[in-house]
Amino acid sequence: MSDSQTISAAVAALYNTYPFPPEPLLDEPPPGYNWRWNWLAAYSFCTGQKPKRQDVRILDAGCGTGVGTEYLVHLNPHAQVTGIDLSAGALTVARERCQRSGADRVEFHHLSLYDANQLSGQFDLINCVGVLHHLPDPNRGIQSLATKLALGGLMHIFVYSELGRYEIQLMQEAIKLLQSDRSDYREGVAIGRQIFASLPPNNRLVRREQERWSMENTRDECFADMYVHPREVDYNIHTLFELIDASGLNFLGFSNPRQWEASRLFNQPDLLERADKLSDQERYRLIELLDPESVTHYEFFLSRGELPKSDWSSDEALLQAIPERSPCMDGWESRCLFNYDYQIINLAEDEFEFLKACDGNQTQSVQEILSTVSISIDKVRSLQEQQLILLTP
Repeated sequence: MSDSQTISAAVAALYNTYPFPPEPLLDEPPPGYNWRWNWLAAYSFCTGQKPKRQDVRILDAGCGTGVGTEYLVHLNPHAQVTGIDLSAGALTVARERCQRSGADRVEFHHLSLYDANQLSGQFDLINCVGVLHHLPDPNRGIQSLATKLALGGLMHIFVYSELGRYEIQLMQEAIKLLQSDRSDYREGVAIGRQIFASLPPNNRLVRREQERWSMENTRDECFADMYVHPREVDYNIHTLFELIDASGLNFLGFSNPRQWEASRLFNQPDLLERADKLSDQERYRLIELLDPESVTHYEFFLSRGELPKSDWSSDEALLQAIPERSPCMDGWESRCLFNYDYQIINLAEDEFEFLKACDGNQTQSVQEILSTVSISIDKVRSLQEQQLILLTP
């Protein structure tokens, strides 16, 4: 086999041994929300406005055991969903997962990302989470997916960062040195657990594991995915944008924008002024250099072609818009809930009443709702900025 085929076979073997993700199978829709997997919320985040269509085609590229696929089906009731993966074992779990929870609008294919061109038609939303960095050639993988993205469509990507995963890289190499057979993933997991149990509590690798990863790594599937994976490419801002450039698609932004604001790290006016003069990529690099532990991955959106972009800074435009409560709102119907950045929001009484008026709204404008709900236009704008309402111009 070629090097690429050897790597792909090794990755498939890992996930056949440890199907991932290992979340339990449920006889009901999965709990909670991930707005990045909801077409309406994701499109609104990227453009500032609700999309015109909901009957879209969605591809879960590298779906694994179908955890994300299941959400994609339940969060997009009008969409047609397709999942592909290299591991036959993981796909078996994915099919059972979606069947049990009633996510029956999905078809699965045992297929490499490289062979996405074998799928018919184009997709409006392509979800690729935790996959590209495990490919023999990530650039080839993202290019393959890009050919399947429809004009005006979105691609949601998640890849690893080298700075926030530095201790993981050290442990990965240590385990390999002690393994007698690097293709024996169960041996790798056993050795890794022995190492962690033997190291002193103040060891840097142990501290990082306990602070960040230990709870999920109680499951061998997660431990194996993190520490004994046969292929991992970790990125920094420079190499990340080389990957993005290779796709030929447009970078729309990170899905956690507050992470990439310099004001989060320092409030000294001179430093902020200097940071403002940097290009976007230079500013991103500055932030990951200054706060490396918080950047364990990059999660972002790409598009094919130019997308419409709504600007709600004008009161007149905002008053004429039709507001609708976001379908991805963890905690509703409560005044205490999470916004798109998973920060706790405590709604004031007027904000709560406005959101209730927006629930299921399809026809009333902001101006019409304000005739019955007393709330300032600035608060309405704040609700939109927090992605708690979607707006149609």
